[in-house]
Amino acid sequence: MNPTAASLPALLGALATCLGVAAYLAWGLPRLSRPAGRLLSAVLAAAGLVASLAWPALHALLLPPVVALLFGHLGRELGPWATRPALRADGPVGASHPSRPGPPTLPGQPSRQQAPATLGRYRVDSEIGRGSMGAVYLGHDPQIGRRVAIKTLALSREFHGDQLVEARARFFREAETAGRLQHPDIVTIFDAGESGELAWIAMEYIQGHDLQRYTVLRRLLPLAQLLPIVARVADALAYAHRQGIVHRDIKPANVMIDPDTDLVKVMDFGVARMADATSTRTGLVIGTPSFMSPEQMAGRPADRRSDLYSLGVMLFQLLTGRLPHEGETMARLMHQIAHEAAPDVRTLRPDVPEALADIVALALEKRIEVRYADGQQLAADLRAVHASLAVEQPDPFERTVTFSRDEPRHNSAT
Repeated sequence: MNPTAASLPALLGALATCLGVAAYLAWGLPRLSRPAGRLLSAVLAAAGLVASLAWPALHALLLPPVVALLFGHLGRELGPWATRPALRADGPVGASHPSRPGPPTLPGQPSRQQAPATLGRYRVDSEIGRGSMGAVYLGHDPQIGRRVAIKTLALSREFHGDQLVEARARFFREAETAGRLQHPDIVTIFDAGESGELAWIAMEYIQGHDLQRYTVLRRLLPLAQLLPIVARVADALAYAHRQGIVHRDIKPANVMIDPDTDLVKVMDFGVARMADATSTRTGLVIGTPSFMSPEQMAGRPADRRSDLYSLGVMLFQLLTGRLPHEGETMARLMHQIAHEAAPDVRTLRPDVPEALADIVALALEKRIEVRYADGQQLAADLRAVHASLAVEQPDPFERTVTFSRDEPRHNSAT
């Protein structure tokens, strides 16, 4: 028998397993936390070595991928990927949903590979994501031993001369305004400053996940859990509106929750205004188009009723897994938001109570004078529907036994 022909299957098998190892290193490993990645790589390598020793015929098949796995994992531990965060669906995240991979680097955003060692008094531990303003870092405050999330914006890369002076003043003015918000359901801003080219904001670091994961059909939250969360968001908005602050970018990705600790946090207050100074130079649309109100689409100033419209869009999506308007192009989307009524939520989810459908319709009213004008009223209406759910729940237990009235030990009969 030809030795070359006999070794060909082993060679092809080794090649296939090496390709599998390469796929794991390139796609799977970056999506695991570092401890989980180390454990899985060690288990795979140990299993391959044991199998190759137990069955000598597999030695040539398994040894190359085991070596590739070990050296590939070591390269990821020590190479340029070592400082990158794991791209996981959940787990500890900062104040700007950094658990998901961010968009490509845009003008005005710092490079992923150039994380500063410190920002102000804060030590930068790692980049944990990308927000609408730029990179988001996990930091440590050495004075009080507190972890913080630090958002950055490279103002000096976008502006020069008088424009830079104006942009810097606006940045700190908006940071100071947002920092005045002290509400249990709003992320707290601790500090703001500028280091080199980066302006930064240090804020509360949150463990949990955002509501974006509950906007698909297979993960929709039950009404009994969803309504109290949205009511708390409406209350947080009402508080901010009383302070004269409008969010401008309410959406599921900007609301963090942790069901285990009953945490609800609205994030990114003032970020749209802070980023507004860069809009003309970068061509970005301030806010998220699908959640923008008709008046925002028309270029008119946003006020508290614009936030409540966006909250209505968010509630519609969390109830149905769809957005009320989904244009194929930006022009089509803008036309729908401005001129076409949102569908009745019950056409997509018939089990929604009529009172809740009416709340969604009122929040999505295009005429700003008809729409909800107060977040507290919206919150009260949501809580009323939530209370009615408990009253209307049928008894899950059918009566299967009847007792005689003549038996004094029983308190029911017939």
